[in-house]
Amino acid sequence: MKKLFAEFFGTFWLVFGGCGSAIFASQIASASNGQLGILLLGVSLAFGLTVLTMAYAVGHISGGHFNPAVSVGLLAGGRFSAKDLVPYVAAQCAGAIAAAGALYTILSGSGAPDFSAPGAFATNFYGEAVYFGKSYSMSAAFLTEFLLTAFFLIIILGATDKFANGKFAGIAIGLGLTLIHLISIPITNTSVNPARSLSQAVFVGGNAMSQLWLFWVAPILGGIAGGLIYRFLLQRNGMEELDS
Repeated sequence: MKKLFAEFFGTFWLVFGGCGSAIFASQIASASNGQLGILLLGVSLAFGLTVLTMAYAVGHISGGHFNPAVSVGLLAGGRFSAKDLVPYVAAQCAGAIAAAGALYTILSGSGAPDFSAPGAFATNFYGEAVYFGKSYSMSAAFLTEFLLTAFFLIIILGATDKFANGKFAGIAIGLGLTLIHLISIPITNTSVNPARSLSQAVFVGGNAMSQLWLFWVAPILGGIAGGLIYRFLLQRNGMEELDS
């Protein structure tokens, strides 16, 4: 149960901090220069910081997944038990939805929320011109989410490998997630995390729910690919350890 509570609170913090920064801080107009709040760089950093801080806070309890795609990827990579997969995913989704509920309650404190625009409430999307007047197709969004999740798993597996310096694993993983958001916020609002996508879509409905399938399928397939790539192409085996 402690592992599941750790996953619940870790995922809660990821959604509350990452999506919260996108919902609130990114849209604050600066009186001095007219720029918008923390912008994409700030939101990207916020997501990275949530994972970095929780990796050190509760990672030693549950492994610090906070993401169904990561759990599935670690299973494919031989670092996670299949019997724990469903409870972990349930705890992650529950934590994410609880955080989205808290964000919705806070947002409602300034009036009835307007979720009519694509990407509202930090939801994920494809085929919508949200940033810079550009829209990206379903296939482009799928490839983006697939590749970035695959590389995220490679970063996680590499940083936590027994041959790596584990003290810095949280920093590498947090910065990796920051980079992922810097790349893909304009494309999909960045998922690479099905629980994070689910939590926001539940409160928005509409297209956010109808497009949700992509933000489950692509990250999970990417997680599996990343786990298998690291396990069979990158991870050192017993004979290599003897040779070293």
